[in-house]
Amino acid sequence: MTEYVLTLSCPDRPGIVAAVSGVLAERDCNIVESQQFGDRGTGRFFMRTQFDAPEGLGDALTEAFTVLGPEFALDWHLHDLAVRSRVLILVSKYGHCLNDLLYRQRSGLLGIEVVAVASNHPDMRPLTQSYGIDYHHLPVSGQSRPAQEAEILALVEHYQADLVVLARYMQILSDDLCGKLPGRIINIHHSFLPSFKGAKPYHQAHERGVKLIGATAHYVTPHLDEGPIIEQEVARVDHTHGPAELMAVGRDMECLALARAVRWHAEHRVLINADRTVVLR
Repeated sequence: MTEYVLTLSCPDRPGIVAAVSGVLAERDCNIVESQQFGDRGTGRFFMRTQFDAPEGLGDALTEAFTVLGPEFALDWHLHDLAVRSRVLILVSKYGHCLNDLLYRQRSGLLGIEVVAVASNHPDMRPLTQSYGIDYHHLPVSGQSRPAQEAEILALVEHYQADLVVLARYMQILSDDLCGKLPGRIINIHHSFLPSFKGAKPYHQAHERGVKLIGATAHYVTPHLDEGPIIEQEVARVDHTHGPAELMAVGRDMECLALARAVRWHAEHRVLINADRTVVLR
């Protein structure tokens, strides 16, 4: 048997689940997990179905859903779970999220294959290469940004990367690059935004006496730090936490939120719903 995941979205109406289940049942497929969500606000329906199928049925399933698609205006995708997502990680000088992702991948906790790491600094080369993963140093300045982003896209193509993860990559991606990889770039940042922008956000937060800190993982769009949110993590703090302690807690939150977002994306659990996401888990 081969394990697949079918994801779809479409205008909500009766009969969608029955039609999908019928296609699978007619081909001796066994559903092992299924989640659905109907968004009353947008009138759209979202579904993720994980199932076992007889070996060699991939083409027949693709043909069946191609035929079914127009009846329900389905936006559907069929994924073979044996094929892992190929991930290119971008990082700058902070290595906590990179280290966490590399460890989780090696431990079998993410279901991804990190194919390469690229950075505008050389600092993370030893860490990356200790995992046997290619490292690319791509310096960038204001004038060199178009050429550097062209190199990033060349890496995506060379390694056939399905996903780009910004693991504390401290550069703003151009609208052009974002537009070429829609729904394929995940970023992580602190959750103070839109407050405490710029340098030293944790110092700013300490000065204001915040009681909650956290992190947000989201898809990258041309609108800076405003892409559809996948996951958020928070922690309670108090007056005893100085800026260094706040930063340490915040980095833990960043690792957790980013790892969950990457795992759910790789498991095909995240469906984009306009400016939001539906995470079926």
